Amino acid sequence: MDNLISLVNKIQRACTALGDHGDTSALPTLWDSLPSIAVVGGQSSGKSSVLESVVGKDFLPRGSGIVTRRPLVLQLHKLEEGSREYAEFLHLPRKRFTDFGAVRKEIADETDRETGKTKQISSVPIHLSIYSPNVVNLTLIDLPGLTKVAVEGQPDSIVQEIENMVRSYIEKPNCLILAISPANQDLATSDAIKISREVDPTGERTYGVLTKIDLMDKGTDAVDILEGKAYRLKFPWIGVVNRSQADINKNVDMIAARRREREYFSSTPEYKHLAHRMGSEHLAKMLSKQLENVIKAKIPGIQSLINKTILELETELSRLGKPIAADAGGKLYSIMEICRLFDQIYKEHLDGVRPGGDKIYNVFDNQLPAALKRLQFDKQLSMENIKKLITEADGYQPHLIAPEQGYRRLIESSLITIRGPAEAAVDAVHALLKDLVHKAISETLELKQYPGLRVEVTNAACESLERMREESKKATLKLVDMECGYLTVDYFRKLPQDVEKGGNPSHSLFDRYNESYLRRIGSTVLSYVNMVCASLRHSIPKSIVHGQVREAKRSLLDRFFTELGSMEQKRLSSLLNEDPAVMERRTALSQRLELYRSAQTEIDTVAWSK
Repeated sequence: MDNLISLVNKIQRACTALGDHGDTSALPTLWDSLPSIAVVGGQSSGKSSVLESVVGKDFLPRGSGIVTRRPLVLQLHKLEEGSREYAEFLHLPRKRFTDFGAVRKEIADETDRETGKTKQISSVPIHLSIYSPNVVNLTLIDLPGLTKVAVEGQPDSIVQEIENMVRSYIEKPNCLILAISPANQDLATSDAIKISREVDPTGERTYGVLTKIDLMDKGTDAVDILEGKAYRLKFPWIGVVNRSQADINKNVDMIAARRREREYFSSTPEYKHLAHRMGSEHLAKMLSKQLENVIKAKIPGIQSLINKTILELETELSRLGKPIAADAGGKLYSIMEICRLFDQIYKEHLDGVRPGGDKIYNVFDNQLPAALKRLQFDKQLSMENIKKLITEADGYQPHLIAPEQGYRRLIESSLITIRGPAEAAVDAVHALLKDLVHKAISETLELKQYPGLRVEVTNAACESLERMREESKKATLKLVDMECGYLTVDYFRKLPQDVEKGGNPSHSLFDRYNESYLRRIGSTVLSYVNMVCASLRHSIPKSIVHGQVREAKRSLLDRFFTELGSMEQKRLSSLLNEDPAVMERRTALSQRLELYRSAQTEIDTVAWSK
């Protein structure tokens, strides 16, 4: 079942890499659900030596005080016999390390990049994968060593910061705890046992490892601890004998160290009966087996979360859109398709499928009639103005029967004021059409992918609307001008003649312009103007709809399409330039999705074979 651990390793790598690219709210849940093993111990407890013994390589930085200042996620991958060993860091993709001295240096350098050359700590993990025929498939998380006091150069808060960091890993129910305690110290003071007991009081997730057994005082031994009498855990304690500092200085290799470890337990009378479950080799195999068992138990939950994550990744990729075509024809087709989607959304707003088009009707049904009602015809038709215009129209020759020229001037001066509401209606509809352009732009997801194209489409649509507004305004104002330029003769023919109403031309000029006579003229003009207003109230909306609304539906981007056909490839490419962050995000998501799909296939195969 080694492939189970390899599978989890793969998911963890994908989860971690995707976490480097921003919005990954669901992924920490997936990471937390995956079983892992955290290595916990106090400073100088032999924690690093245990890890090196499990791996069989010298690769961890050494020194006094706090050496591990960032979590190290160590993934071990077993290769076929005879394969060459190498290591890879997640932050250095495609670079293989075959010199494990260089691995040690890179761990130290990467730590300094995050924390500076100080003794500060950071919770940002380093991810290291080691491939070797001499390891078992396993994932271990090496955490900074617990300490009770801050040393020079460290803030007093570092004691609590390290404990909080360790606790954030081991308090997760899917985390197995590898508690490292030195045998030459009282177990009651063990930092690892203390914090493990707090998060795992029953000991069901804790694996005790006893180091420095060979350094115990003469006459003492660790049998009670290793047999579970001093402190009982669910799983038996494992004792290890690490290389001494003298061995490290002499570059004693791991193969020789492991042999000496086996010999120590098999030849020491106190531990001979426990030798079969002692040593770093047994520790590695036991941890690998236990990790497999936990993973097997968690397979249904892992399957569910993998499927959920795949769905989220697919949704995110769909939102970001497809990558652009490389050739000019493909780019032109992509632009046309995106414009078509925008145009369709815009039409849906006008046709009522989406909101917004109803506001145009409000202009015709409320704003225009209200504006016409607000026209102050009474100023134009005051007694003083009527008398003035009629007198001026008569000139030196007073009218004989009815003041026709006076009527015309009064009507024209009144009707000309309708141009204002007519022009305002055109502008109001233009503003609404322009607002719908911006709304349709924001609702066309594909345009969010290409800022350059979004700007061009917006400008092209607004320029078209501007041309339509000018044409519509000319046509609409012509309706008003036509009413001013030609009066409806039949309306006046139906009126009684002035001569029958006392408009005798033999009367004096002052008698002819008496108040009753002028009021009758004003009433006649007002009646005619109101009739024209009622007619224009219906014809102005028709003109606007024909010249702006229907034209926008028909040819909003026609000129832009014509320009596209003659664009050079370089210009087309510039329209499809994406935000670099979006391109990076899509690439990362695609890679992670591929990994998750592969993991899904593998875990489904494992589930069926159970």
